[in-house]
Amino acid sequence: MSKPKVAFIGTGGTIASVGRGPLDIQDYGASGSVMHADEILARWPETDLVADVIAVRFSNIVSPSVGFAEWKALAGLCGQLVADHPDLAGIVIGHGTATLEETAYFLNLTVKVSVPVVLVGAQRPSSALSSDAGMNLVNAIRVAASPAARGMGVLVVLNDEIHAAREVTKTSTMRLQTFRTPDFGVLGHADGDAVEFYRRPIRHHAPDTIFEVSGIDLLPRVDISYSYAGGDGVAVRAFVAAGARGIVAAGFAPGFCPPGEVEALIDAAAQGVVVVQSTRAGSGRTFLGTKLRQLGFLIADNLNPQKARILLALALTVTSDPEEIAGIFRTY
Repeated sequence: MSKPKVAFIGTGGTIASVGRGPLDIQDYGASGSVMHADEILARWPETDLVADVIAVRFSNIVSPSVGFAEWKALAGLCGQLVADHPDLAGIVIGHGTATLEETAYFLNLTVKVSVPVVLVGAQRPSSALSSDAGMNLVNAIRVAASPAARGMGVLVVLNDEIHAAREVTKTSTMRLQTFRTPDFGVLGHADGDAVEFYRRPIRHHAPDTIFEVSGIDLLPRVDISYSYAGGDGVAVRAFVAAGARGIVAAGFAPGFCPPGEVEALIDAAAQGVVVVQSTRAGSGRTFLGTKLRQLGFLIADNLNPQKARILLALALTVTSDPEEIAGIFRTY
């Protein structure tokens, strides 16, 4: 029986890193040794047991350096791979965990391919004792090759768990179970005997979205204002001065900001900046109460601030009308 064909794009990160020894599980970045996609596959030959994997070199960067240029290039590369390989079953993207959830959500809104796209990372470098890199990679390839993964949008696979790009977030600095989906839990599991799904994302996702980034050089500037006791709105005013077209307020739960910050956000909205109220809580949704409605602010629903920022920036490429943007947040 022939094996499915899966493309593996390497972008760097912990999964691609080689430390100074088997017990170097924290400061491995100092070694400067980072593998490309083909080198990662050579280090983990077990990947060949589950699929015919095409190695695709992309970059070798730490994920805090990832931004719109890399996101746009990855979205385009996914489309090119499907065009070049009509028999491709799926695509796996190796990525650093720091911004993995943001890359996943951006691609969930912008890729135009029907095959599964799965992001994978590791909490320990490939050189470490008990590294999670190899098993995570094998499982990501298995999920990408699974017919059941089609129509699920972009997925994230680590620690044997399958998460939806819209919902997953990194919750711990070093623990292997760092990626979690607050409130709702995993979509499924990659177990030793099978890849099994138990629920589906219902919000709209790739490839059937209204967002097209191939002709865009820069996203509209959107910043995040983090609420704290005594916050005076200085950051908000600086964002507006820097040209922000949108601001996501990471407010107190369930979605409030200190008076000084609210005043600055009101001034920003008066200047045409779209303000979206989110929360720093880590789970739960914001609601459009009387005060927010009167102020003309929008709500992020249950998107965390970093994902609300991505959706707002993409929404601003389509429209500047607040009502239409509110509808986009209800849809995606």
